[in-house]
Amino acid sequence: MWRVSLFLVLILLQSRSSHGAPKADIKIVVVGHVNSGTSSTAGQLIYKLGGVDHETKKKYEEEAKARGKGYAWVLNKLRADREAGNTDGGLWTFETSKYKATVIDTPGQQDFLKTMVTGTSQADCVLLVVSAEGSTGGQTRELALLAFSLGVKQLIVAVNKMDSTDPAFSETRFNEIKSELSTQIDKIGFSSKSIPFVPISVEHGDNMVAPSDKMSWFGGWTTESKGGHASGKTLLEAIDAIQPPADPKDLPLRLPVQDVFKIGGVGTVAVGQVQTGTIKPGMVVTFAPAQLTTVVKSVEMYHEAVAEGLPGDNVNFNVYGLSVKDLQRGLVAGESKNDPPRAAKSFTAQIMVLSSTGITAGYTPVVNCHTTSVACRFDTLIEKIDLRTGEKLEDNPQVLNPGDAAIVTLVPQKPMVVESFQEYPPLGRFMVTHERQTVAVGVIKSVVKEDATGGKITKAAQKALN
Repeated sequence: MWRVSLFLVLILLQSRSSHGAPKADIKIVVVGHVNSGTSSTAGQLIYKLGGVDHETKKKYEEEAKARGKGYAWVLNKLRADREAGNTDGGLWTFETSKYKATVIDTPGQQDFLKTMVTGTSQADCVLLVVSAEGSTGGQTRELALLAFSLGVKQLIVAVNKMDSTDPAFSETRFNEIKSELSTQIDKIGFSSKSIPFVPISVEHGDNMVAPSDKMSWFGGWTTESKGGHASGKTLLEAIDAIQPPADPKDLPLRLPVQDVFKIGGVGTVAVGQVQTGTIKPGMVVTFAPAQLTTVVKSVEMYHEAVAEGLPGDNVNFNVYGLSVKDLQRGLVAGESKNDPPRAAKSFTAQIMVLSSTGITAGYTPVVNCHTTSVACRFDTLIEKIDLRTGEKLEDNPQVLNPGDAAIVTLVPQKPMVVESFQEYPPLGRFMVTHERQTVAVGVIKSVVKEDATGGKITKAAQKALN
């Protein structure tokens, strides 16, 4: 049994470096076996790079020392404070010289799958934490394969617990792990030449943010990719070498609704995270697939009115003329005159089967995408493929079994909004579940949408427009 500690580094409000230039925003998912040190790694980054203020840091140091705990305990304490309502939403930030990041923790295998696939943001890079004490076998390969199948193409490997090798900080052990993982990773589809392999000891901070004198044999990592060449010695430098994503602000608005409630004296308020584009007061929006059109009255973040909500922002937005009964979780808001969202008649996707007694045409499990969950029928099994190369292996397979990758067409049994991964990545990843079991994950290649309609506009919204 393996566990994944998941940390999505979300898109934040723009920050500025010491030179005044805006820092880019990245999203990182940190994964690994149970006891590999994923929580410790994240805790160390948060702790060392300004994610904990001075007073809180001092308090945590004293508590950790008294309990004989390390950096994993720091993250557990942050998590407990969030769940107790003592922190502001569980957002923990840290900065590198190049990037601004916020860490959100959702541990556990099922939470990992759900957040990775249907979560409110998408990963630009996977940080795979491997223990120098353990095996680099099938579970590690499964994590990397899952990430690759979901469209995450950048990978960093941190070989943790180097202080526990025999002898301590063994160059031989590091090279063994690097060689084994490189072979597995190349077979999956990543290129090992583009991956930084960094030996670290989270417990002692070695090679995390500064080079360690305990591993003087380590000449550093070098990478070669489409983005160019990079080199360094530490995990922090490897994070700085991540290639930033395209700015989702330039795309049309997509805002999946997470919740809806009514506030006395204010009216109906929808809650969600902006995935692409921007949302502003006065904007005419359509909620699909309900096809309800209205006007945004106001946009708030943390109980304060803002001029606009940007990708990655969790916003509350008040709308004219719609009740709580009209809106619900799973609807997607988009600007009415700028490629508004529409219901999908069907969609073609590339999937990887994780567990099943066999997927056949007609099988109708639940598809979880962004904030919606709808039963979808496997209409056509188009072809079985090699996930690494995309090469076709078999036309119209009769059945898909665990480990198979395939191109399939699915038909929603109720109206739902999905998008192609290429056009709107956050709405183009999904998870297939059946009886609480994760059956498959996938990315959407194309969507056949319902005919465009303007959407029914409320009288109150029409009055606001006039």
